[in-house]
Amino acid sequence: MIRIPEIRVVDEDGGQLGVMATEEAKKMAEERGLDLVEIAPNVRPPVCKIMDFGKHKYELNKKVRESKKKQHVTHLKEIKLRPKIEKHDLEFKMRNARKFFEQKDKVKFTVIFRGREMEHVDKGYSLLEKIVEDFSDVANIEKSAVRTGRIISLIMGPLSEKNAKKGGGEENAKDQD
Repeated sequence: MIRIPEIRVVDEDGGQLGVMATEEAKKMAEERGLDLVEIAPNVRPPVCKIMDFGKHKYELNKKVRESKKKQHVTHLKEIKLRPKIEKHDLEFKMRNARKFFEQKDKVKFTVIFRGREMEHVDKGYSLLEKIVEDFSDVANIEKSAVRTGRIISLIMGPLSEKNAKKGGGEENAKDQD
């Protein structure tokens, strides 16, 4: 696949073999039972290395898999509430939210109003304030309470390790209508 007549060749140990004809480098690689791989195509002459390309691809994939093991994908979980929610129902949803924070996921609390409940929007804000107080030890506010039509939503994220040691970042959940 290498079409340029002259290339700079590096052997499998990293030693410089110098500038040589492409055909000569291909023969040298075949004699050793390896492949000739173009490493730096943009320089003149291009740099090619004699190596086992299958083994090289395997090692690259192995590095990618190792880096993915250490990653954590943060999900946004939603908990829907009503302004007239009963105490037990709220406690149940709060336990679930605490589990989400322990799993390092973000939680969106949504208070939904129906019909005449719209006259008591302050109950929704007070409910969200109570939630913020309850979770101040494990989470902080990422997006404060915002009202959009019949919905008030608040997004909280887990505390990072350094914030948890300091005592957490507590923010105010009040927002203007």
